[in-house]
Amino acid sequence: MTTISRWRLGVAVALVRLVNEASRRSGRGTGTVVGGTVGLAIDPSVLDGLSRGRTTILVSGTNGKTTTTAMVAAGWGDEVVTNDSGSNMPAGLVAALASAPGSAAVLEADEGWLAEILARTRPAVVVLLNLSRDQLDRANEVRQLASRWREALADAADVLVVANANDPLVVFAAESARSVMWCDVPTPWLADAWSCPHCTRALVRDPTWHCTCGFARPLALTTVLDDRLSIDGVVLPLNLDLPGRFNEGNAAMALTALHAVGVDLHGALSRINVVSEVAGRFALRRWGPYTLRLHLAKNPAGFDALLPSLARDGEIWVAINAREADGRDPSWLYDVPFETLRGRLVRCWGDRRLDLATRLDYAGVSFAIANETAMTGRVSDVVSVVANYTAFREWLTRTRPC
Repeated sequence: MTTISRWRLGVAVALVRLVNEASRRSGRGTGTVVGGTVGLAIDPSVLDGLSRGRTTILVSGTNGKTTTTAMVAAGWGDEVVTNDSGSNMPAGLVAALASAPGSAAVLEADEGWLAEILARTRPAVVVLLNLSRDQLDRANEVRQLASRWREALADAADVLVVANANDPLVVFAAESARSVMWCDVPTPWLADAWSCPHCTRALVRDPTWHCTCGFARPLALTTVLDDRLSIDGVVLPLNLDLPGRFNEGNAAMALTALHAVGVDLHGALSRINVVSEVAGRFALRRWGPYTLRLHLAKNPAGFDALLPSLARDGEIWVAINAREADGRDPSWLYDVPFETLRGRLVRCWGDRRLDLATRLDYAGVSFAIANETAMTGRVSDVVSVVANYTAFREWLTRTRPC
């Protein structure tokens, strides 16, 4: 690095910190993106410079990125730099890395930006969780993403990939990498991977998936069992505070990545076990007389994984918006298996509550349109609130911690 390059990097990092602090103090933002935007304008290679000398783990996928990133950070221990706000594009990563020193970093990476972030951060490990359709009115079709991942990983000679062996699109992307640790983790949603990404023939599932062309699920190093998991021959009991089989899978992949960088598995698991909420997800909150547990779900795959984990007692409130951050088209609601909620009352919230109510009616699910001024119900039960991006932020703002 030349003297001019070092000077430009130093100026960019100083401005990132200054602008982010000004944003927080003024109350005009959280200081997790705007400074990074300024830093990239001053020095387009600032992300490269901030990543240099660190051992970095990237986490990407359509669902579970924020939770898995939080698990990796918790399991790694002290002095870990992370973008725990979920700002997962280059500006957010720059802001996170500029905020603190440290030799270890775990970064959530937006799946559409993974190729560029991979090239700029030169991570030791990349965790690939899953690929499914999400906001197709403004995002790439999932097979295009899988192909872009595949090309990027083929060029990343030194990176170790921790990949979901049960998602055919992830396997297609990761099989180009030079080193892969495959994970057999709960993956209920496979509706975006019915055909082989190599030859387009229908995949066979009996019970593991394969194609007649030879493309097949690889053997896994990590396996999630009933109440434990096995990583590279080490068997560990699972006792997570976070609910759901999908979080067991997130924990398994987080621990596999930590194992790859030499972190003791038993110590890491003890720290991951006590993670009880992630950026408001799964948190218990108060709203008037109600106790709410907040959940984020933003696409069919996310709902499919989350719905079986909801408490059997108490109402279910679902809040759906269709703003820019959510995707403007809510027709994806018809791919969500709401039929599993028959026998429960679902209260519909959000800008698109009528679209949601129509979908529930087709599913044979009892529903009510939310009316804040006329709320009734058994307030002694915990209400499960499931919301997509902007609706989740609204519920997090309007409630208070228990």
